Amino acid sequence: MRSRHHFPISLAVGFGLAATLSTPLPWPALVAGAALLGTAVDLDHFLIARVRTGSWEPLRRCLTDPRMGLLEQDEIFEDGDVGTLTRLGSHLVITAALVAALALIERSLAVAAGVVLAVHVLSDVVWDLWRWQRGIDR
Repeated sequence: MRSRHHFPISLAVGFGLAATLSTPLPWPALVAGAALLGTAVDLDHFLIARVRTGSWEPLRRCLTDPRMGLLEQDEIFEDGDVGTLTRLGSHLVITAALVAALALIERSLAVAAGVVLAVHVLSDVVWDLWRWQRGIDR
């Protein structure tokens, strides 16, 4: 799923969390944090691609042309640079580590982060299945 999809979904999750979960954050910070976390977790794709290909080229291209990272995300990586299962696995590791760390600090924030990232991963799985069923590569 692309950032242009993850951002509004994560924003909606943030509003839902703000309406139902008591945290030490004011609601605008919780909503903004949810939108940021639910979108920024995809930055792991650059590290995965680096490990798999040995090159930072996708990151270089996005840094020199930010429009690519925001509007042309289909052009960032070559087929096989990231991989569906590797990407989902990385998201799950990040989710587990972040939730565990936040649970030591503030449980309500751990719950919020866990919900945001669970929705992100679920959205990715639904997106990947939809594309797979239609024979769309990537």
